[in-house]
Amino acid sequence: MTELLRFATAGSVDDGKSTLIGRLLYDSKSIFEDQLESIERTSRERGDEYTNLALLTDGLRAEREQGITIDVAYRYFATPKRKFIIADTPGHIQYTRNMVTGCSTADLALILVDARNGIVEQSRRHAFIASLLRVPHLVVCVNKMDLVGYDQAVFEAIKDEFKGWATKLDVTDLTFIPISALHGDNVVHRSDSMGWYEGTSLLHHLEEVFIASDRNLIDARFPVQFVIRPMSDAYHDYRGYAGTIAGGVFKPGDEVIVLPSGFTSHIEAIDTADGPVEEAFAPMAVTIRLADDIDVSRGDMICRPHNQPHVGQDIDAMICWMSEQSSLTPRAKYAIKHTTRSVRALIKELHYRLDVNTLHRDHDAGELRLNEIGRVSLRTTAPLFYDDYRRNRDTGSFILIDEVTNNTVGAGMILGPSQ
Repeated sequence: MTELLRFATAGSVDDGKSTLIGRLLYDSKSIFEDQLESIERTSRERGDEYTNLALLTDGLRAEREQGITIDVAYRYFATPKRKFIIADTPGHIQYTRNMVTGCSTADLALILVDARNGIVEQSRRHAFIASLLRVPHLVVCVNKMDLVGYDQAVFEAIKDEFKGWATKLDVTDLTFIPISALHGDNVVHRSDSMGWYEGTSLLHHLEEVFIASDRNLIDARFPVQFVIRPMSDAYHDYRGYAGTIAGGVFKPGDEVIVLPSGFTSHIEAIDTADGPVEEAFAPMAVTIRLADDIDVSRGDMICRPHNQPHVGQDIDAMICWMSEQSSLTPRAKYAIKHTTRSVRALIKELHYRLDVNTLHRDHDAGELRLNEIGRVSLRTTAPLFYDDYRRNRDTGSFILIDEVTNNTVGAGMILGPSQ
C-alpha cells in the first residue's frame, strides 16, 4: 500500500506558496493538459509574461482576481514512492483559522520565506501554529533565491534566525531548503545554480521523510462510530463495531475494555472492506467484533484494560476561535464533538489570550474573537475519554458547535484535566 503524506503550506502573502505547489504539480507531471492550457490562457489574459502556475491552486474567482489565497485549497498528487494531499493555507492574519484547519491533519508543514524579506511576523506565527498543532515535521523553504543571486549567505542568515526562534517552540524535526518556485530550483530537481547546497530537493524530502513513527502506536484507542447489525438471515448473529482506529494496535485475541461501562471482553475478529485482518492500527477504518455480547454504542471507546485514556468532565484546552458572529466568553455553553462522542460543555474560565506573534499571554482578556487563541477550562455534561493533545492528536482534539446555528465556532487541543 502506497504511503500517504499530508502536508500544509504556509507563509506570508506573496511568498509564493501557490506558485510552489503549481511547480510541484507541473514538474512532477501531475496536471492534465487541459489544466495547463487553461492556466496558460488565463495567464495571457492577465498579461503575465509567463505561465502563472499559482493559478493551479487559487481556484476561487476572488482569489484569482485579487492574486491572494483565501480558503484552504486541497490538491492531490502522487509519485511512484508516495501519495500526497496538499493543504494550501492563506497567509493573511485574518485567516489564522484556515491555517489551523489545514495543519490539524498534516504530517508536515511547509513554511515559505521570501529570501529578500527574511523572517517576518507571519513566518513566526505560522511556525508557532504548526508547533501548537503538533505537526511532526517542519520544512522551511527559502523561496525566490533567484532574486538574491542564489547567495548562500542570505540563506544561512535566514536559517540561523529561524533556528533561534524555533528554540521557543516544540519542534522536533526542522529542515531548510533554498528554492526558486518560479524557475523550479530545488523543487523537484536539484538546482545547478546552488552548488553550495548539499541537501535534497523538496520533492525528494517529501518522498523520504519518515512518518511511520509519528502516530501513537502505543495507546490503543478505538472510538466506536457505528454498531453494525445486519438484518439478513446469513448474518443474524453478526454484531460489529465500526470506526477509525485513533491509536495503538489491535489484534484478535486482545483483551479490551469498553468505556464508559467498564465491561471487558476479547477481540474475536477484525474486519475490513477487504476481509478480516490479523492486526489493525491507526488510522485504519475497521469493524471490531467482540467475543462477549455486551452493550456498546456510538461514542463509546474500546481500549486496553491497563492502558486507558483520561476519563473526565473538567478539561483544560487551547482554543482557536473560528466564529465571525460571536466570541468565546466565560459561562458560555456549546455542544462539543470529541472523537465520535457528542456532549454539551460550559466554558468555566478563560485563563489567557495568546498573542501568536510574540507568545505574550494576556491574562486580563475577557473573550476570544475570530482567529484568536487562548487557554480555557471547560466542564462537559458527560465524561470524555481523551488523551493530552501532545500524546494523541485524534483523541486530544475537539470542536465546539453553536447549538443555535449549528456552526463550528472553535477548535480545541486538550492540555489535560483541569487543575
